[in-house]
Amino acid sequence: EDFLNLIFKAMMKDALNSSHPVSSSVQSSEQIEEMFDALSYIKGASLLLMLKHYLTKDVFQAGIEVYLHNHSYGTAQSDDLWDSMNEITNGTLDVKKMMKTWIVHKGFPLVTVVRKGKIISVQQEKFLYRVEPENWTSDASYLWHIPLTYITNRCNFTHCTNAYLLDQKSGM
Repeated sequence: EDFLNLIFKAMMKDALNSSHPVSSSVQSSEQIEEMFDALSYIKGASLLLMLKHYLTKDVFQAGIEVYLHNHSYGTAQSDDLWDSMNEITNGTLDVKKMMKTWIVHKGFPLVTVVRKGKIISVQQEKFLYRVEPENWTSDASYLWHIPLTYITNRCNFTHCTNAYLLDQKSGM
């Protein structure tokens, strides 16, 4: 419950146009200190949980093990984690490409799902809680690679999770 409260507080901050990406290039030590705030940590943890759910626990764990093995007693960059996950998925999913959309964009998407008969369509757009005129920038080009999981009525709710990667503005 406490973690969920932290996530919702971070989402409120991230839904403002004054938010910042989880990862960005820095030029000074002051900028580094600014980057490591509660938003970065909570959003980062949430993104890792999202990735774990999408890849499955075993695949995610194997990717973490490869990452730790490859970079033990050394330095690493954020791409190194995604490269380790790509190694485990054997090219079936470009984890780096997917996760980059989450860490280089500030904010998060609003996904709208519409059902018409048996047809389900999904659409994404950047969610803004409140537009702050002094900090407003156009984010029309923002596009996330959103891993969606769902179940259907043909399932027994135990091993019947389907996955879909929404990597365009809309899809079916």
